[in-house]
Amino acid sequence: MSYPHRSSDMGTHPEMMGSHPEMAEMRERLERTASSGPAIAIEGLVLLTGLYAAISPWVVHFAIQPAITVNNLIVGITIGLIGLGLALAPERMFRLSWALVPLGVWLFISPWVVTLTHSARAGIIWNNCWVGAVTAALGLAAMGLTIGMGRRKGRR
Repeated sequence: MSYPHRSSDMGTHPEMMGSHPEMAEMRERLERTASSGPAIAIEGLVLLTGLYAAISPWVVHFAIQPAITVNNLIVGITIGLIGLGLALAPERMFRLSWALVPLGVWLFISPWVVTLTHSARAGIIWNNCWVGAVTAALGLAAMGLTIGMGRRKGRR
C-alpha cells in the first residue's frame, strides 16, 4: 500500500535540498512503517476503540448520567478521529499517536473525576478502566512502531 507524499518547500527548494539529505530516507521509513501489517492493525483497533468509547454509555447503560456520557462521547470521537487519521494520512498522524496515551489515562480516571458525587457504578468504572487501558496501550504501540523501525534500520 502506498501513501501519497506531499512535497514541502524544504525538500524541493534548491537551496534547502543540501541541508536535509535524510528527508527522503525519513519519508521512506515512515511509509514502510505506516504500511506494515502491525500498523494497519493498530489503526483499525484505535478506530474501533474510539467508536466503542463513544457508544459505551448506551451499551453499558449509563447514559442517564449526563456528565460521564458527554465525557465518553467526546473522548471516544476524538480517539476515533485519531484512528481515522492514522488510516487516511499515516505519515502525518503517527506523530500525533502520543495523544492516545493521555486520552486513555483520562478515560481510566474519568469515572471518579467527572461524576459529580463520585457515584460511578461498577459498570462505568470497569468499562472506562478497560477502554482507557486499551487506548493507552494502542497509543504506546503506535509510538513504538515508529521508534522501533528507526532502531532496526540503524542496526543493519
